[in-house]
Amino acid sequence: MTGTALTALAGKAGALALPASIPSPSQGVWNLGPFPLRAYALAILLGIVAAVILTRRRWVERGGIADDVLEIVFWAVPFGIVGGRVYHVISSPDAYFGPGGHPWKAFAIWEGGLGIWGAIALGGLGAWIGCRRQGVRTPAFADAVAPGLLVAQAIGRLGNWFNQELFGGPTTLPWGLQIDDAHLPAGYPSGTLFHPTFLYELLWNLAAAAVLIWLDRRFKLGHGRVFALYVVLYTSGRLWIELLRIDPAHTIGPFRLNVWTSIVVGLGALVAFVVVSRRHHGRETTLLRDPPATQGDEETAPEATR
Repeated sequence: MTGTALTALAGKAGALALPASIPSPSQGVWNLGPFPLRAYALAILLGIVAAVILTRRRWVERGGIADDVLEIVFWAVPFGIVGGRVYHVISSPDAYFGPGGHPWKAFAIWEGGLGIWGAIALGGLGAWIGCRRQGVRTPAFADAVAPGLLVAQAIGRLGNWFNQELFGGPTTLPWGLQIDDAHLPAGYPSGTLFHPTFLYELLWNLAAAAVLIWLDRRFKLGHGRVFALYVVLYTSGRLWIELLRIDPAHTIGPFRLNVWTSIVVGLGALVAFVVVSRRHHGRETTLLRDPPATQGDEETAPEATR
């Protein structure tokens, strides 16, 4: 092969090569007349839809009634959004109440910023209310929804990508994230690449969701154990991802608040899984809070007749 041919071949190979970095979207808002369509809100909405679809399928497979899911989601989602925003503001207060901060922006949820722990806490309260109204057991529903939560969180991280926020420290890895000058943190030169923590968490959450579904099918987990494993898996990933991030956040000692929260919550979930596993084997005999008196006590297929 001649030198000219080799040069041409090398040029074609270079053209087909993957880029040495991940570009950030040029915009995160599209105006539809007077109405702005924000990528962050769209990612959250798509995540919720995906979670509902997966949860409905899992709930029915476990013996539940499909309509229960939407009724419970009606309570869980608003509570979760409020809780997520409150936790974000508490854990990152400087942007709102620090020097040069804007307190009113604490309500500007469309600009991004939801804390998962607040979302789980208040979202869990909303789900509990919904479960009581539907007459179903909260731990059983939590097991059904757990993989869907991970999928929703994975999709939601795309909103951070569009907003060019919550990325990690500088990196020379070939998948470094490009950040435009308008979103570049102070002290970093233009063109610096950063760890794409949105992508790390997206991939981790999808993998964790697959693991949960496999474990649940393999071992017939119930009584809240799937949800406990969800918390263990999520906190394990969030711990190392959080250590990469450089966005301003409240710290306690050497670590960010979210690091400590991941450690405490993850260990608590692990203990809960062990304790519940010693008390219960298999799944619930019924998904109902007040099952008919004629039902047996042995752990067989769940009953959802109403």
